[in-house]
Order: sequence, then structure tokens, then C-alpha cells
Amino acid sequence: MKNFPLRRRPFLAAVAGLAAVGSAAMADSKRELPRIGIIGSGQVGRTLAALWVQAGYCVMLSARNIADAQGLAQTLGPLASAGTPLQAAAFGKVVVLAVPYGAIPALGRDLNRTLTDKVIIDPANPYVGRDGWIADVALRDGAGITTQRYFPSAHVVRVFNSIDMTSLRAEAHRPDPRLAVPIAGDDTAAVLKVKDLVEAAGFDPVVTGGLASARLFQPGSAGFELERDAAGLRSALHLHN
Repeated sequence: MKNFPLRRRPFLAAVAGLAAVGSAAMADSKRELPRIGIIGSGQVGRTLAALWVQAGYCVMLSARNIADAQGLAQTLGPLASAGTPLQAAAFGKVVVLAVPYGAIPALGRDLNRTLTDKVIIDPANPYVGRDGWIADVALRDGAGITTQRYFPSAHVVRVFNSIDMTSLRAEAHRPDPRLAVPIAGDDTAAVLKVKDLVEAAGFDPVVTGGLASARLFQPGSAGFELERDAAGLRSALHLHN
């Protein structure tokens, strides 16, 4: 995400018609797709929800004001629903923390038990001016590792934090070579599930390593805001896989 605060762009027009596409994709699916709970309905939550609904995934959105989540779910069609953060956490096999980084400690307190053994996608970036002391900790120790501390019973995967949502919307499913999205996580099975979600959203996943390697693409790093194809991203981050 290029700048804080995120740029606000018209969105609803960009997702018109996704319901029909998503329903067709679900009907054609030969395997069960994991349900996705999204905590937050801002630019990150709504962008990822639209991309996954288009790919046939069932998504539950949540927000502090449930009316916001309900309105967004209605625009996305029958594969989308709305609930409270707790309901979204219970709904999803995969749960996205699409919130400002300053909310991570409170979410850990409130949702850790519900998220036991689940895959957590962490796209939140720490900014000191907005998020306070926890941003200092995350920038020092690494955002992925810091998030994992608040969800010790879950499997945190750091992804979708390094590219602005406007770019993701514009570049999804572009002709090859597709835009690459970096991924970092300590649990192999969780990383594989998230790789599938990155591909379903229309991008090429590039695994950088464990959660500690997420520092390569967090704010202040060479990989932050870097828009490359897979080969270009691996080269820029000096990866050999």
C-alpha cells in the first residue's frame, strides 16, 4: 500500500457484475474452497473480498459498523455475507486482518481463541504516526513476527501488504507475466493455502521464506511498493527459489 492514508478511489463500479461471475466459478469448482472471514471492510478488505468472490470463494465481511459490511456484501452478490468481527473469525477457515496495525493487540485479545489453528492473512502495515507503540515494535522486530505473538495458536502469513490496493485491482489477472505478490510464513501448509488464494486473486505468489523474511517487503524495505513479475521480484529481493 503506497501511502498512508490509503487513496480513496471509486470502488463499487469496479465490482459490478462480480456476483454472476463468482457464482459460475463456484458451480464449476471441482474442490471445496475454504471460506474466508475478513475483519474490516475498508480498501483492503473490500478489494480482496471482490477478487475472491470473483474466483468463487464464500466471504464474510465485518466492520465496527455492521451496516458498512452489509452494504458491501450486497454489492458482491450471494457468495458474500456480513457479520461481526467475531462471526467473521468463526466463519473463515482463512481469516484476513484487514485493519490498521494498531488494532492487532485488541484483536489478539478478543479473537485468538476463535482463531486457534486457523490461517491468518496479515496485510496490515505499521505506521508510527497512526498506530503508536505497536508500530515501533513491529518495525523493529518485523510485522509478521509481531502479529504472530498476538495469535500464538494460529498460523500467520504475511501477504498483500506491499502493493497498493489500487494497483492490485488494476493488475489482477493481467496477461502473463502476472504481477507477483510476496508471501512469508512459518507454517508450510498455511503458506500453500495462501499461495492458492494469491493465484485465485489473479497474481503470482513468491514465497520469501518464514515470517522473519516479511521484513523484506514491509514499510521502509526495498521490497515495499515493489511491482514486478515473479522473476523480477525474486531478483530484486535476492531470492534463489
